Amino acid sequence: MSVYEKVRNYIDDNGLKQVAVAQKAGISNATFNAILNGKRTLYAEDLRAICLALNVSPETFIEVKSA
Repeated sequence: MSVYEKVRNYIDDNGLKQVAVAQKAGISNATFNAILNGKRTLYAEDLRAICLALNVSPETFIEVKSA
């Protein structure tokens, strides 16, 4: 599952509104929607802003393998 799908599932599973998360993350609604639908690249800066808005660690959405 891709990172944007994990973010979308997290938002849906927690009953959050995409508009509210986008606003809190400082991302326009159109851009946020495009990210969550895989039509726009999810950049590291976007993921950071989304994680801050959701108050979660990036590891919630990305798999970090230990060396």
